[in-house]
Amino acid sequence: MVAQKKLRTGISTGACAAAAAKAAATALFKNQYPGRLPVSNPQGNQIWVPVQRYISLPQGQGAAVLKDGGDDPDVTHGLEVIAELVPDDSNLISIKGGEGVGRVTQPGLQVPVGGPAINPVPAWMIKTAVAEVLPENTGCSVTISVPGGEKVAKRTLNPRLGIVGGISILGTTGIVRPMSEEAFKNSLLPMIDMALAHGFDKVLLTPGRMGVKWATDRGLPEKTIVEMGNFVGFMLEGCVERGIKKVILWGHCGKLIKVAAGIFHTHSKLADARQETFAALAAAAGAGSATVNAILNSTTTEAIVEILLQHNLTRVLAMAAQRASARATAHVRDRLVVGTVLLSMRGEILAADEQARLIGRELGWRISP
Repeated sequence: MVAQKKLRTGISTGACAAAAAKAAATALFKNQYPGRLPVSNPQGNQIWVPVQRYISLPQGQGAAVLKDGGDDPDVTHGLEVIAELVPDDSNLISIKGGEGVGRVTQPGLQVPVGGPAINPVPAWMIKTAVAEVLPENTGCSVTISVPGGEKVAKRTLNPRLGIVGGISILGTTGIVRPMSEEAFKNSLLPMIDMALAHGFDKVLLTPGRMGVKWATDRGLPEKTIVEMGNFVGFMLEGCVERGIKKVILWGHCGKLIKVAAGIFHTHSKLADARQETFAALAAAAGAGSATVNAILNSTTTEAIVEILLQHNLTRVLAMAAQRASARATAHVRDRLVVGTVLLSMRGEILAADEQARLIGRELGWRISP
């Protein structure tokens, strides 16, 4: 048996910012320029971070840390996280956002509107790191910048969250776990908070950005649209925990048919019962064995839909939508009202159950046909 390679952990943008700020403070107040230094996370662990370079400033000192995502596919990997520190007599440590750090423009996030997108834990780590070096009765301002951050932010959820002009400074432990599904799942939850902050207790959950486009193109308020990736169960539970009352599941029929089978993590590597589920529903609708076998032998969901159309079995799609809603409702123990809309690869509505239409109308949105 070949041993699996152990994936290398990385350092979060928050830990990078804290280390850069501490390095700048160490250079300014101690005239020392360490090549690496430790920063503490809220769990009390120390994280050693290399310093890329030091930057002389007319009234202060700067330092840069190279963002290292480890073996995680992180869009910020390789960017410089820079801290520029300027002392003052405020006796406080203030944090500002510079180039490449996003600015929050919508309520519902952990940072108030107008503030830099530096989350509470990274802000705490920055202040804690600087305080370890700062002389008594001295204050300072720390400006965090990430050159190139505005460009890579377009590949993140920031535009959907109303964060403009750059990336977010993130992290709860300072460590990036490679291929962390947990981190990705948690990055989706703020979209539920955003909907609530705008007064919505009903949302549309969709697997990805095509679903977002298809919904906004039809006039659904953008703040009600929440991406869920493959994490249907996790996001349904997140809706319950945050006080959402009603949900529309909106997505390609090949993805949501899995929910009709009681599958709540829909990645194909974990579960794929598309053909079997459609075949079972077709049989329940009266399809003959030849039709059922044709469905089982199909390689794509589009081919299955064609078979249903040819044999006047489009009611199977309606059955699938109703069953997905029932399964989702049962999954959260009846704490949500759920409706389902199944779409084609072109974004056409193939089926929508009555509950989805009712929720749509409550949102001022007509689901048609």
